[in-house]
Amino acid sequence: TSGVMAPPGENFPCDSFFSEIFSALTNAKCSTRLPMACHFRRAIAGLISKAARVPEEKITPWIQLSIPKFSSAGEFFLPIKPLIDSGVLAPAEGRESTRAAIANLTNKFSCQHPVLKVEASNNGVHFSVDKSVLIKTVLSRVQQDRDHYGRNSELFNRNKAEKIIVEYSSPNIAKPFHAGHLRSTIIGNFIANLHHALGNKVVRINYLGDWGLQFGLLAVGFQQFGSEEALQRNPIQHLFEVYVKVNQAAEENADIHRQAREVFRLLEHGDQAALSLWRRFRELSVEEYSRIYKRLGVQFDEYSGESMFSDRSQKVISQLQETGLLQTSERGTGVVDLSHDNSMSFFATVTRSDGTSLYITRDIAAAVDRYERYRFDKMYYVVDKSQVNHFLQLFKTLEKMGYSWAKRCHHVKFGRVQGMRTRRGEVVLLEDILNEAQTQMLGNMQQAATTKLVENPEDVAETVGITALLAQDFQGKILSDYKFDWSRALQSKGDTGVFLQYTHARLCSVERESGMSVPGTCDPTLLQEHEALQLLQQIAGFDQAIHRALTDLEPRHILSYILQ
Repeated sequence: TSGVMAPPGENFPCDSFFSEIFSALTNAKCSTRLPMACHFRRAIAGLISKAARVPEEKITPWIQLSIPKFSSAGEFFLPIKPLIDSGVLAPAEGRESTRAAIANLTNKFSCQHPVLKVEASNNGVHFSVDKSVLIKTVLSRVQQDRDHYGRNSELFNRNKAEKIIVEYSSPNIAKPFHAGHLRSTIIGNFIANLHHALGNKVVRINYLGDWGLQFGLLAVGFQQFGSEEALQRNPIQHLFEVYVKVNQAAEENADIHRQAREVFRLLEHGDQAALSLWRRFRELSVEEYSRIYKRLGVQFDEYSGESMFSDRSQKVISQLQETGLLQTSERGTGVVDLSHDNSMSFFATVTRSDGTSLYITRDIAAAVDRYERYRFDKMYYVVDKSQVNHFLQLFKTLEKMGYSWAKRCHHVKFGRVQGMRTRRGEVVLLEDILNEAQTQMLGNMQQAATTKLVENPEDVAETVGITALLAQDFQGKILSDYKFDWSRALQSKGDTGVFLQYTHARLCSVERESGMSVPGTCDPTLLQEHEALQLLQQIAGFDQAIHRALTDLEPRHILSYILQ
């Protein structure tokens, strides 16, 4: 999911765990053959369709592979919730009445091969299928599809490739590139990879905060506290230091804010000196961002930014005026009433009192521009949950302006991370986090008795360390806040990225040292061990994990799948 790659090494996998295990999520070319589980889901859906008079295509997504570790009742499971939600079963009170309702439904089923047995439970219906057919179908499909395995499933029910825009990371040039941007970057990259793997046309946009009053503040600060040498050496760090100092100075000197407003006014009116300084800050920052993104295995199709929509935002303001949507508040700012009853109980502020544009005005212009250029089917903004109100205002304003495609825009919200500190204290910049992950992982490797000698320990430590960051971030719901724990993230046992990488390395070693090759055909009768059947059932459920991740836009489904 992250695209992180481990360097070649004699005692380490040639590809990182995420790259290899998620290889089915990294190539958009799709096989036309149906994956293994669809054959069985369709057979089960046919039984239910006849008994409940519900279309098969509606039922198919409800049918799940049972988790082999927790269920021995059957290979497939139909939970009760979708049956109730769809009206197939009436809501029942009490466990006994629920079980009776399910049993009444299952009595109408007439099993046909490959479905051998149906069993009702309190939670739903379990289906046992012909294991020999399941084994042969799954292993044959894996062998044939290889990296494409699990993608072309009936679960996705797609007729054509969609055009998807994902806006993520989006740091502000005048502010620190911090831990919050790590979440936006890796979650956004996951969503983009997922859609790309399923054959959709994806545009990855990094929408930089490279305009606005904060730049005016930064320009004034650079005149007072800036250093050309420090700017060339580490632009992101130095601009952040300048930004902190000028904000501190502004607390004691109100004239600094006046100067900042004047610089931004000059910038919006095309002053060449202001534009020249702005270009330098932007170009140096983008160069540094790209270097950090490369460490994460992340790349973008387009570096955009607020600055590109400064002129167009004035057209947005004119359009709002012409349509009668723009009103003037008591403070002199330009506002759009978004309430249902014209009460101004919900509104968006789109201009300052001096007529200059705001962040939301430029966001409106950017959204219109993207639709005109790409005619997207979906556009995702991967931004933390503190911006919920902003995106409600943005989407509602677009609707008020008559853009029906505003319903295709989605805010992917995520929670905050707490506790990402280095040994020196609080982490400020994203690169500090990546360096800390590498440093701590290298120390763990050097202390572990089982670590083998490798030619490039720093590179290996970086790959495993970054995997550890990803795995801890992806374990829970993305909307939840969580407390980061370095010691837990870097453990080599348990549900951690380090455990996944080490397990993958061991499996690669076993395969490499075995001297055996995978045969082209198999005799399913030879696989009778309980563990083998559990593993095969897990492999069969890969498309189900992808489908859940696509439905919820939650990477935890795929991480949970590979941990299981």
